Amino acid sequence: MKHIYLSLFLLMLGSMIQAQHSIIPMPVKYVPTEETFLLENHVDLDIQTDDKQVKQHVQLFAEFLTRTGIEVDYQKSEKSDKAISVHLNQSPRPELGEEGYTLEVNRNIIKVTANNAAGVFYSFQTLRQLLPPGFELRDKLENGAISISGCKILDYPRFSWRGLMLDVSRHFFTVDEVKAYIDKMAQYKFNVFHWHLTDDEGWRIEIKSLPKLTEVGAWRVERYGRFGENRIYPQPEEKATYGGYYTQEEIKDIIRYAANRNVTIVPEIDFPGHSMAALAAYPELSTQKEPKFVNPGSKFAEWYGNGKFKMLIENTLNPADKNVYDFVDKVFTEIAELFPGQYIHMGGDECYHGYWENDEIVQEFMKKNNIANSHELQSYFVKKVEKIISGKGKKMIGWDEILQGGLAEGAAVMSWQGMKGGIEATQMGHDVVMSPTTYAYLDYTQGDHSVENPIYNDLSLEKSYKFEPVPIEVDSKYILGGQGNLWTEAIPNLPFAFYMTYPRAFALSETLWSPKENKKWDDFIARTEIHFMRFDETKTNICKAVFDPSVKVYEESGKLMCELRNVVPETIIYYTINNTYPVQFGEKYSEPFEIPAGDLNLRTQTFRNNKPLGRELLIHRSELEKRAIK
Repeated sequence: MKHIYLSLFLLMLGSMIQAQHSIIPMPVKYVPTEETFLLENHVDLDIQTDDKQVKQHVQLFAEFLTRTGIEVDYQKSEKSDKAISVHLNQSPRPELGEEGYTLEVNRNIIKVTANNAAGVFYSFQTLRQLLPPGFELRDKLENGAISISGCKILDYPRFSWRGLMLDVSRHFFTVDEVKAYIDKMAQYKFNVFHWHLTDDEGWRIEIKSLPKLTEVGAWRVERYGRFGENRIYPQPEEKATYGGYYTQEEIKDIIRYAANRNVTIVPEIDFPGHSMAALAAYPELSTQKEPKFVNPGSKFAEWYGNGKFKMLIENTLNPADKNVYDFVDKVFTEIAELFPGQYIHMGGDECYHGYWENDEIVQEFMKKNNIANSHELQSYFVKKVEKIISGKGKKMIGWDEILQGGLAEGAAVMSWQGMKGGIEATQMGHDVVMSPTTYAYLDYTQGDHSVENPIYNDLSLEKSYKFEPVPIEVDSKYILGGQGNLWTEAIPNLPFAFYMTYPRAFALSETLWSPKENKKWDDFIARTEIHFMRFDETKTNICKAVFDPSVKVYEESGKLMCELRNVVPETIIYYTINNTYPVQFGEKYSEPFEIPAGDLNLRTQTFRNNKPLGRELLIHRSELEKRAIK
């Protein structure tokens, strides 16, 4: 009976999807046909190429099929007339580029064609999504076969850089957890894993020439709860037991794992700020040269707004010390040898200049080198780092603060403080990855604060879907693509990392892969609902805050008014303000209403077909007053 209800729901939801599929990101072109491929207990994989990388991708897909009980032959057999045929174009089709593909589903054959192995990999990710949500965990085929609707797909990405960043400094993630994160992003056609490996809260990569970076810098004292004032500094004799790091052999293993999924890893070593863990290991590289500790998430900065702040403990390398550049060279020598990708990220963000400005030796250095101010001093440091990185055959990329005081020649910019830095860099002829907080910061709160962890800003799925990486005033040739960033102050484990990443990563994936004109919210959210089911079937955490009502409170003519909204089609919102429940026996929302004075709660929830869709929100009037927009 459960499977009957599931099938009926899928049929109903499928009718909402105009494109007649649930593929994320939306393909360039999808044409349905009248044929149906029945996937039964056996299928042939007919590989029409000797390309080793293609064979690895085919093997990955075969392993996925065999986990569900399907027998796979790597050549045509007599057991079945059904086959998945894989081809590389003899003459490359220009529109497919490096990562595009065609996929044709007919009655007896599924044909995959691409210019390169990457296209074959992505064709399999699409084929996987043509299967029903529950397929991935089945140990046998129900009713003997699975139907795959006939279609012809032409697909290729809009941007070459489609990234997600995972911060493993503030909370450490194991090798297997990092692989699981890469696995999931590859399924949605992301191809860059930005690995934030160092920060104030931990140094996570083995540097053999500088062993104290992991002996000391990888460990901090254990603390619980939110980062901030309630996390006290390390106490005398308290041992640092929380943390971890990746050995170079583990790094190589993860790089291979990612490469087999067409994911390039961009390592980030954050200099000259965010270096407290490094300075805990080598305090002589700071201006004050005093002992440091790895920050356990304690408050060690005062933030004044508009990007202005003051560090209470020095966490910045000393740009006037030649030993610092020897240290940086050693670090990036080993990083460059480990990571085969084109780019190394050097951080460069949120660098506090106060300790430089108050240090006599630094000030004398600035006079000697005709450096007018601390911004130019940071630019001096960045340019030195760029020469170190480029000298090792790599390209440097950094956060948009590397623009301050003058941008290093050959550097690429990752624009996080809105689009302004990216626009400025493109006008100077530099490559840019757009990653603005306004659309791409996945640690931001994604639902109502009554049911989600509130932090310093919000980012809904709907807002994330509106991301457009190419501002009208720039030459698009300088926009490499875009990226979502997951900072982990409030994300202590992998399940919650998935919860915060998805479904907003779906929105970013579609923005970065699909043609701009193919993006339509109602169609996207209908497909997203199918993927909610995919995550549920595999017991993977995902946020469904998009189903919840959004609550806007404002004052009008001395009254406290409330406006409710939900962006998912076909939903109805019910609410009560008289402390009664269940909420569906309250009022059906139609227009803004007054919240009267008194000891009362707003209770509200979305429904579809008389069934709860979102979570029930319960917000006391006193909290609504605080939210009021005057």
